[in-house]
This record gives sequence, C-alpha cells and structure tokens, in this order.
Amino acid sequence: MIQAIDFVPGDNVRVSEKIKEEDKTRTQVFAGTVLAIKGRGENKSFIVRKVVGNIAVEKIWPLLSPNLEKVAVVKHSKDRVRRAKLYYQRKKI
Repeated sequence: MIQAIDFVPGDNVRVSEKIKEEDKTRTQVFAGTVLAIKGRGENKSFIVRKVVGNIAVEKIWPLLSPNLEKVAVVKHSKDRVRRAKLYYQRKKI
C-alpha cells in the first residue's frame, strides 16, 4: 500500500503490482507515463499509459490498493506539465 504520492502527470514511473495465480503470488512491473491522478483521499487513483509496438495499454490503479507494492519514479518530466490530465497524448503517436 502506498502512503505518499511523489509523482505528477507527465512522469515516467514503474508500478510494481502483486499478481495472485492459484496458490502463488508474483510481482509484475508496468512501466509508463502517468496520464492523470484523480480523486481525493481514499478514492485517489492514477492512470499509467505505455506503448508496446503500435499498441497502447493503459491501466488504472487505486492509490491505496493492497496489490500495489511500490511506484518508483524513473524520470520526472523535463518541464512540469501545465495540465492535470494528459489525455491529449492518446492522439499522439
């Protein structure tokens, strides 16, 4: 469970998530760009987008999810973005 948020939209992050398969658990890493952070308090969630080949994949996680191990910032955006939601990146190639 993540307590403090130290990333903003536009940052590249690596999200480590616990995956339960039958009787085993493993950690899966999803790396991409943060598009948006929504909500307040316990309802806060964030969207991460990555492009593999020509296919874009987006995932949404609740910030207080027990399945999140950690969110590591790989790279902060060069200039802090001036928007809270970066949905315009969906149209970019």
